[in-house]
Amino acid sequence: MKVMVESHVREETSRYSYYMDLNYYINLAQKIKAWGEETIKADRETVFEIKQFLYREARLLDEGKMEDWLQLFTKDCLYWTPVTPGGGDPTKEITISFDDRRRLEDRVYRLRTGYAWSQIPASRTIRSISNVEVWKENNSNLYRVRCNFMLNELRAGKMKLLSGWYGFLLTKENNDWKILVKQNNLLDSDQAHENLTLLL
Repeated sequence: MKVMVESHVREETSRYSYYMDLNYYINLAQKIKAWGEETIKADRETVFEIKQFLYREARLLDEGKMEDWLQLFTKDCLYWTPVTPGGGDPTKEITISFDDRRRLEDRVYRLRTGYAWSQIPASRTIRSISNVEVWKENNSNLYRVRCNFMLNELRAGKMKLLSGWYGFLLTKENNDWKILVKQNNLLDSDQAHENLTLLL
């Protein structure tokens, strides 16, 4: 029996994940293959805007402004930290995180409850972003961004350094930049890790 779901319910991505279907995974596989491809370079003004957007995204995380950070994402977003260097196939391989909008909101809510014991005391972080490259997707409102990052974390007297590169798919909604996909590619993604309790 086919179940009919009203369109307004499908749009409520904080509760349901209807957008993550087979087509979503097929399109995602095509997009991640292109992280290293040099296609249509974005114009200088767009590159400047996107750099400012990335710096703000990093600052909001460092300042613990999780709700403001969450507003940077689209309703049908993906926050992904693969184990396989460069991404792999999330339909067949384990990931460190593969969060749709609903799961991302759950993460932020949990951090705010005061019962996320792995974040007591909360981490103090500083992120650095560099080597920002921006390409325009053909005939679309999408921009593909790749940049390097270094993340210094201090928690419970212990200092940790995480590094790697981010892959972003960005779009504009009502003249504001939004994150459609954020892929966190840790340099040591396939090595043993302590539980990663902070948002990358």
